[in-house]
Amino acid sequence: MSTRAVFTPPPGARVHPLRTARGEFAAVESAVPPGVAPKGTALLLPGFTGSKEDFTLLHEPLTARGYRVVAVDGRGQFESDGPQTDESAYARGELARDVLAQAAALGTPLHLVGHSLGGQIARAAVLLDHSPFLSFTLVSSGPAQISDSQQQRVKLLRDALGVMSMAEVWDAILAMGPPEEVGGPAKGIGDIAQLRRRWLGNKPAQLLATGGQLCTETDLVGELAAVPLPFHVLSGSQDDTWPVPLLDDMAVRLNARRTVIPGADHSPNADQPLPTAHALADFWDSVGA
Repeated sequence: MSTRAVFTPPPGARVHPLRTARGEFAAVESAVPPGVAPKGTALLLPGFTGSKEDFTLLHEPLTARGYRVVAVDGRGQFESDGPQTDESAYARGELARDVLAQAAALGTPLHLVGHSLGGQIARAAVLLDHSPFLSFTLVSSGPAQISDSQQQRVKLLRDALGVMSMAEVWDAILAMGPPEEVGGPAKGIGDIAQLRRRWLGNKPAQLLATGGQLCTETDLVGELAAVPLPFHVLSGSQDDTWPVPLLDDMAVRLNARRTVIPGADHSPNADQPLPTAHALADFWDSVGA
């Protein structure tokens, strides 16, 4: 594989395996720079077909505000190992326990952030045990199943994975049109060779299991609202995975801080990283205060 296909970490970041009681998880970690007073640690969980690299542009502005940043690949996601064909290993409860193990390995309490699917996995972890966390931010992550249009896209992907190799599915994704228009795993931070390498790193069983979860997730906002944590719902100004009014309503039900990032879609961390980082740090500062 060409070196061009290797993601470049944020300046000063450390790429390492996060060793936990439930195995190792690939992580990108950025420490607070010298001269900046440390305020806390944030654990960032990526979404479906995503990876820890989705948060690359948040590291510098967040560490400049005093927050150590640790972004991880979940089990079977990009550079974190997992079973190739056993979908039971990716049950929502298993993934939630992975998050709790990651938090324990990092030292708690910490601020938890989940993007899209990562938000629903993080929610499951918080419902199991909220004590490791100071706060919980859902980034473009809704109350229940994804929109009908996105369910159709996930169904197409799951059907393709049943009869094609990961490489063949990648070629089919590219044949659908320009990544900036089609979206999905071919769109993200990195060039096409890097994104292909990321796609091929995913375990098919993980994609099949979590894709199914996105299409069947039940509304657990009431249960989450009963948890004694400060909540933050952050999204772009438009989103076709969970409509923005649905996210507005979820924030009301959670009595959460609500942030809408202008000019961002489903991935404000990539579309508008600086205002997204400032919104996260402002929320964490308010929790610390």
